[in-house]
Amino acid sequence: MKTIYIDFVNIGDYEDFYEQLKSKLELPDYFGDNLDALHDVISGELEMPLHIEFVNMSVDQLETFEDLLTTLEDAEDEVAGFTFTYYLEQYEDEDANSDDDED
Repeated sequence: MKTIYIDFVNIGDYEDFYEQLKSKLELPDYFGDNLDALHDVISGELEMPLHIEFVNMSVDQLETFEDLLTTLEDAEDEVAGFTFTYYLEQYEDEDANSDDDED
């Protein structure tokens, strides 16, 4: 299975997202930077099995990209061999670190 990682550390808007997506997937020249085009290309043009994983998403990005997440979750339900996951940024707990330093 091919896995594509999209790192949201440097993604602020949809333009940034599509730029990173295009650099990781071989999308057709006529691909339009919109959610309908993304769903269409997943459901008919990309080789399966395929897993797309978003990493380092912030809570703010969850709201900004809510429609994108919904589109990919729908595609996961509809397209055999396509899976999708996302992970929020991880922050170390400062209290836990100070406890470790005392031992």
